[in-house]
Amino acid sequence: CGCSSFVVLLPRSGIALLVGTALAIAGAAVAVAGVIAFRQALTTVDPLHPDRSASLVTQGVYRISRNPMYVGFIALLLGLAVALSSIPGGTVALAAALYLDRFQIRPEERILQRRFGAAFDRYRASVRRWL
Repeated sequence: CGCSSFVVLLPRSGIALLVGTALAIAGAAVAVAGVIAFRQALTTVDPLHPDRSASLVTQGVYRISRNPMYVGFIALLLGLAVALSSIPGGTVALAAALYLDRFQIRPEERILQRRFGAAFDRYRASVRRWL
């Protein structure tokens, strides 16, 4: 069919498969750690309703990134792209990161700032949005 030439534009290698798989697994682990931290804090994990946040989570993976679930998701996508040696896959991961930053994270942060005020301002000043 010739379909594989569209998806894979670089030569596949064992190293790419190993590195990509490791990155994908690490990304999934970071995302799951973010979900667990939210569950432990008894707050919503629904990205469509940050206004329902019961608490500002700053522990665990949230000490490293304000958005570990999104970081993990993007790392998973990048890992798959690397494992498959796929330039289009890498492009999708980059586009997803840009979209999330503009249309999900920034609006969430505005809501969290209104909800948690100075506590969120201190957290935002001490922990990066991504990494």
